[in-house]
Amino acid sequence: MNYYKLIKIIFFVVLIFSSQNLKAQNRIEHKIAVLVNEEIITSYDIIQRLKLGAIIKGISLNSINNQILVNNTVDELIHEKLKSQKIKEYEIEISEDEYLQFEKNFFDVNNTNKNLIIDLLDKNNIKHEALKDLLIGELSWKKLINGLYYRLTSVSNLEVDEIIKKNPEITNEQAKNLVIQRQLDLQSSKMLRDMMNEATIEYK
Repeated sequence: MNYYKLIKIIFFVVLIFSSQNLKAQNRIEHKIAVLVNEEIITSYDIIQRLKLGAIIKGISLNSINNQILVNNTVDELIHEKLKSQKIKEYEIEISEDEYLQFEKNFFDVNNTNKNLIIDLLDKNNIKHEALKDLLIGELSWKKLINGLYYRLTSVSNLEVDEIIKKNPEITNEQAKNLVIQRQLDLQSSKMLRDMMNEATIEYK
């Protein structure tokens, strides 16, 4: 990453948080921050994702963690742009039922109440679609990786036995699923690395 350019992005983000001038804030928010294969990420996108991520993870934004969070958020948005391009290439589609089940699992895993999150989004001027778009992106990528690599996965008894030995409470089937998911996660990481190496990324 070009850290000089990233520092400029961080400056604009911090300025937005501290600005009391709404017109100036709106002008800065929509400044182009990054181009990913000619697709735009604006300072507004970064701010929205920062706030959304803080709400989901229960993190307070402050002057101490701003730089780290902005850095992570920019990387996250770049990865999502690249994933979105690949999802479109393979014409991955998500049904409403698939989304609703994934959304339910998301709130269950995070032990979070959906209505509470929606209320926090409203209070922080974040559109509900921002969360839905994030979840659809995650589900679409998962569906793409499963479609490309699931048939290539394999599970050995040794791997299953090792997992059950460390986690006696889980079933044999759950252990097999964990082994498969690890392999899929490795394929996902490799595919994303390859896309990053091939991508044209410009920090404005």
